[in-house]
Amino acid sequence: MTEIRYNSEWLGKLGYEDIVRLAARFTVSQMLERDDFHKRYQAEQPISLHEFLYPVMQGYDSVCLECDVELGGTDQKFNLLCGRELQRQYGQKPQIVLMTPILEGLDGVQKMSKSLGNSIGINEPPAEMYGKLMSINDELMWKYFLFLTDLRGSEVEALKAEVAAGTLHPMAAKKRLARSITADFHGEEAAQAADENWAKMFQQKETAEDLEEVAVAFADVAGSEPNQLRLPKLLVTLGLAASNAEANRKIAEKAVKLDGEPASAALVSLSALPVRLVVRLGKRAKVALIA
Repeated sequence: MTEIRYNSEWLGKLGYEDIVRLAARFTVSQMLERDDFHKRYQAEQPISLHEFLYPVMQGYDSVCLECDVELGGTDQKFNLLCGRELQRQYGQKPQIVLMTPILEGLDGVQKMSKSLGNSIGINEPPAEMYGKLMSINDELMWKYFLFLTDLRGSEVEALKAEVAAGTLHPMAAKKRLARSITADFHGEEAAQAADENWAKMFQQKETAEDLEEVAVAFADVAGSEPNQLRLPKLLVTLGLAASNAEANRKIAEKAVKLDGEPASAALVSLSALPVRLVVRLGKRAKVALIA
């Protein structure tokens, strides 16, 4: 049986004296052993006092719950070990710590985070989830296969080898990934419908030319308003412009076209996501698959 507990049950009861006594169980030197704190200290960057309290309070959670095992990401290692240390001091058997690697978000750089705008929500509609998964870069795809599907490591390596050998197209592998993850949260029927919808939108819409298709994460080119696109950033991402300055200049010169229509502004409003855009700058053009 799963039981949900909120740490306000015990943290909310702590008074000023309790917090001081709890904080006294650690030294500043111990806090600076945390990699993030150590680097910021060495770089003479500010560290707020409340940041030192966070791992202490998370460690106290383990004491109050009398944890046997605590699961967390590798970025939580210091906090998890604080729990073990506090448990020793409170006469408890130190918990076992299990850590999982951090999963990068849609940008392929920073960890997946809603606040960073690079996340895939488990409650998002099937088509949106599928489209976002199709927008990740090919290299990140293998990490998603390993951590987010039921495939064994050997099976993922076999798929990777097929792509490297040219016997399996990266797009086919990524579609398998997107279907698998979408089906886990929405069912096979919804995943298949999302797959077919994506294919109609991105693969069956023909252009007069055989253009290179590039998957672009909307978070990388998003403006400040919902469904707003920063065209200069898109041009740079597609490799059609060397810099934002060049892209802005070409837009002003009316040299940029979107789906055959001249672009007159740096910010473009999209009707919906995902979207397929034929982006042309002069004689060069590419198809942007934005999700």
